[in-house]
Amino acid sequence: MNPPSAGREAGAPRLLILGGTLEARELAATIAAQGGFDASLSLAGRTRNPQGQPLPVRSGGFGGVEGLVEHLKAERIDALVDATHPFAAIISRNAAEAARRAGVPLLALVRPVWEQRAGDIWTAAADIPEAVGKLGDAPRRVLVTLGRNEVRALEAAPQHHYLVRSIDAVEPPLARAHARYIEARGPFAEGDERALLADNRIDAILSKNSGGAATYGKIAAARALGIEVIMVARPARPVVATVESVAAAMAWLERIRRETT
Repeated sequence: MNPPSAGREAGAPRLLILGGTLEARELAATIAAQGGFDASLSLAGRTRNPQGQPLPVRSGGFGGVEGLVEHLKAERIDALVDATHPFAAIISRNAAEAARRAGVPLLALVRPVWEQRAGDIWTAAADIPEAVGKLGDAPRRVLVTLGRNEVRALEAAPQHHYLVRSIDAVEPPLARAHARYIEARGPFAEGDERALLADNRIDAILSKNSGGAATYGKIAAARALGIEVIMVARPARPVVATVESVAAAMAWLERIRRETT
């Protein structure tokens, strides 16, 4: 449990962070250490055993745009930071619309995409069903790192053998698919990823282009071993003020603090 007063500063601008990422946690830790904001962190509540956080946490959805607008107004939020996962498209769209309606400044903190490098064997896919289709008809051994809520698409291609890695268990297990499961939370070192790929004779990886260092080890390992990566592109995001680092987010927040105090 976080102390009720952690990150709260009487009379300071009220800040809400939409989190669930390493960047959100790092931003929350920086704010908790430096002060200057009456801050809280919102988590979607999809992970069963979330890590402890350095700020007071609100868990669960808001009920769409209307619910978030109501929350922003009721809590007198002065600034909103969307530091959700790059693939949390619905949440980001809701945040942009709710901030506009409530008249609350919004910043998106989004980690950079992974860029293809020499030696990478990438096949681009616009979405997860397309990525599964690009595995082809012949049976393959596939490491799947899409997240447990999106692996049902694998059932459309039961000829492959899947090694599914997720933070929480896939429940119920996939139907009509050869699948084994690993429950693990990153970061994952490149050496460990090489061993995982080699030991399981993996010949393809299904991955979102999530970006960041915590799960890049599989990409580097695939490059070293000559393994194809079916890379799912990020969904379109709303056009809002956006930064790629916690330091840049803190600079934006400092401007907000000066304007509201």
